[in-house]
Amino acid sequence: MSQLKYALYTGCTARESTPELLSSTLAVAKKLGIELVLLDEASCCGASHLQDFDEFLAYVLNARNICYAEKHGLTMVTICNTCQINTAMTKHKLDHDAELRARVNEKLAEVGLEYKGTSEVKHFLYALVDDYGLEAISDKVTTPLSKYNIAPFYGCHNIRPSELQNESNGGENPYVPTSLDRLIEALEGNSVDYESKNKCCGFHVDLQAPETSNRLTGTALVDAIDNNADMVVTPCPLCHLNMDVKQHHAAKTMGRDVELPILHMPQMVGLALGCTEAELGLKHHVTKVAL
Repeated sequence: MSQLKYALYTGCTARESTPELLSSTLAVAKKLGIELVLLDEASCCGASHLQDFDEFLAYVLNARNICYAEKHGLTMVTICNTCQINTAMTKHKLDHDAELRARVNEKLAEVGLEYKGTSEVKHFLYALVDDYGLEAISDKVTTPLSKYNIAPFYGCHNIRPSELQNESNGGENPYVPTSLDRLIEALEGNSVDYESKNKCCGFHVDLQAPETSNRLTGTALVDAIDNNADMVVTPCPLCHLNMDVKQHHAAKTMGRDVELPILHMPQMVGLALGCTEAELGLKHHVTKVAL
């Protein structure tokens, strides 16, 4: 296999709030021989909140980020579901709307950039599953995860809407996704099937309706616990952060104990590939990860 090389768009959360998620991504890439070029010039994607305030500014912001991947001539990979949807949505819109693309490029010209549409945008999950390949990953496993029941939590933004999913992320069914399940199995873990695996974690509604957010978080966690999960794995730092730090709120809302380790997808892969706990940053979790 020729070496895979990508432009890594980290987003905000994996650099600032949960830097262990970036370090684990880099550790996994090193183990697999994947070269990641960090887009240090890139900025926030707008987090699905700027989009509500100023849609055009959000397009300019995300197009600017994509331009940096284009300058390297590389596919952009994301490690956040919300970054994925906002970046992929911008690419889809600009590639299909010449008038908007011209307006965006007029603004980008002020900083010496031009969006050309030459770089793909995909989540690191699908770079592993579709580009590197599950069989090749399985061959690299040094610490099988066979003793763990692992609940995959897909979240909202990586598998919806389907027109974006079909363009950039393997085209799996957004109602019955399988990529995380198959990755767990390639690492010799036991994938837990449960109803909440492709539901919302509650992150984006937390400020407006915290009790609703707690209910969404708690429902997903309780569902995983009741199906004998030892941990949850998610490809999204926002889902990870929300489900890791809010378990005491979720417990209060659900009226029962809620305690379950939440791993970001590269942390799980790193465990199976023999990365150290320090590389994976497991001590930084709010809910203790006991392995």
